[in-house]
Amino acid sequence: MPRTISVEIERFPIAGVFRISRGSRTQAEVVTCTILEGATAGRGECVPYPRYGETLESVTEQIEAMRSSITEGITRQSLRETMAPGAARNAIDCALWDLEAKLSGKRVQAMIGGGEPAALITAQTLSIGSPEEMAEEARKHAARKLLKIKVGVGDEDAARIAAVAKAAPNSRLIVDANEAWNVENLEENLKIAAELGIALVEQPLPAGEDAILREITHSVPICADESLHTAEDLSSMRGLYDAVNIKLDKTGGLTEALILRDRAREMGFSVMVGCMVGTSLAMAPAVLLAQNADFVDLDGPLLLARDRTPGLAYADSFVSPPDAELWG
Repeated sequence: MPRTISVEIERFPIAGVFRISRGSRTQAEVVTCTILEGATAGRGECVPYPRYGETLESVTEQIEAMRSSITEGITRQSLRETMAPGAARNAIDCALWDLEAKLSGKRVQAMIGGGEPAALITAQTLSIGSPEEMAEEARKHAARKLLKIKVGVGDEDAARIAAVAKAAPNSRLIVDANEAWNVENLEENLKIAAELGIALVEQPLPAGEDAILREITHSVPICADESLHTAEDLSSMRGLYDAVNIKLDKTGGLTEALILRDRAREMGFSVMVGCMVGTSLAMAPAVLLAQNADFVDLDGPLLLARDRTPGLAYADSFVSPPDAELWG
């Protein structure tokens, strides 16, 4: 049966303002790809990321350029071989997974193996503010098992980290600089992170300017985010990073992400599964990818003023696997 495709730009308000080192936003802007075969629909959501030269328009155009291939029945493997990684491929790839699951009556988790998926501890992200503001926000979430601290603006990062650590003494903490540290403050910031018992430091230096990490002795594991996109990047991460952050919008979908996850494990990296700020539709495949991950950061819907219905179930520190009505 021939397939049809639709592409839609959607916007979801963020609860307040979300700030990282590169700027702030008040809404999540996503592109949703729907592939229909008869009356059965498969959906995938992606978040275009300006850091990688993506816009809503460019990602929509990339998906539209694949329209004939999709209607003719392109497979996920052929998609991986013919389309560059990125947000557009992610939306199509996840829509194909969802469609296959619904047509076959077999859940995606069964298709990828690994048994019945479990609820996972996910980080709650604290956006950048003054140390006092971040401490206040941390106190609101002090019962959560894992908090992620965004840093990288001005010279208050040490104070920010210390304030959050004091406000949420029972939470494990991830510090994410989003490439904003430099060779002048790197060692001091890592020293402070170690003293405060930080569990992970994420992407401290700009991608392509991180060679110095080979020379830095550090007791806190360092995780690659912007420096790593697909499995091909892993060999260049050796000696620089201890962990890798896998995001579907970087890998270009669940198909590549599964390969990256398994190769990273084989090469001795710890695995983190992260997200952009999107809805439960974007998080759903990542929850399955994140089974047995060392760190999970899939709190995108928690940052929104409203999510899709139905959405993922979040309770306390946990996110549950998706129901079939949502995805997969």
